[in-house]
Amino acid sequence: MIKAVVIDDEPLARSIVCEYLQAYSNFQVVEECNNGYEGLKAIQQHKPELIFLDIQMPKISGFEMLELVDEMPAVIFTTAFDEYAMKAFETHAIDYLLKPFNKERFDKAIQKFLQQNGNGAFAKRTEELLANTIHQAEESSRIVVKNGSDIRIVPVADICYIEAFDDYVKIFTKDSWYLKKKTMSSYETSLGEKQFLRVHRSFIINLQELTRVEPLEKNSHIALLKSGQRIPLSRSGYTRLKEKLGI
Repeated sequence: MIKAVVIDDEPLARSIVCEYLQAYSNFQVVEECNNGYEGLKAIQQHKPELIFLDIQMPKISGFEMLELVDEMPAVIFTTAFDEYAMKAFETHAIDYLLKPFNKERFDKAIQKFLQQNGNGAFAKRTEELLANTIHQAEESSRIVVKNGSDIRIVPVADICYIEAFDDYVKIFTKDSWYLKKKTMSSYETSLGEKQFLRVHRSFIINLQELTRVEPLEKNSHIALLKSGQRIPLSRSGYTRLKEKLGI
C-alpha cells in the first residue's frame, strides 16, 4: 500500500485529490493537512511515499515546509502558481497539477509517479528545485527553521551571519543559532548584497552587524561583528567588502 498525505489549505482542493485517488486501490490517504505545520508533522509520523502539496498556504509555504523535511518523499505540487514557477517545475522535471485540474491530468501525474517510484528521482528533483529556484517574495524576508520539534520563523534582519557546516549551514542570530540543510550559494543568491555579503567561502555576514575590519596576518583580515564574533575574510571577500563599504 502506498501511503499519501494531502497538504492544502483549501478543503475543496483536498477533497478533489482524495476523490480522484479513490480510483487507485493501492493508495491510502493517511492524513489530510490544512497547512505546512500539520504537513511536516504528518510526514514525520507516517513517512509517506507521496505527498500532494499546495505552495501558497498561510503560515509557511509549501517550499518552506519542504526545506524542513529530513527524508524527502515524492511530491506532486497542486498549485495556482504563475507561468514563471511552472517553467521552474518543468526545468527540474517536477510534476505539478495546475488548479483547477481534471481527472485525466491527475491520472497522468499518478502514472508518472508509479513509473518512477522507488528510484529516488522524485526526491532528488525536488531537492534540486528547492536549491535553485527563487521562492515566494515573503521568503526573501524570513527563514523558516526547525528547533527540535518546533518550527520558527526567523526574520532575515535578525540574522548576524551564516556559516557553512558540511552539507548544512548554521544561521546565527543575536540569541541563538539554527541548523538548516541548504547551500551557502542559495543564501548568497536569495539574500542579495544590499544587507548581506559573502566574505569567505564559509561565511556570509549581515553588513548591519559589522563594526570594523582588522588586519590579522600578512595580507589577511577579519571582520568584527557587534556580537564580538570574528569572521575571517578571504582575499576576494575582503575586496568585495571594501567595494561595498566604499573604502
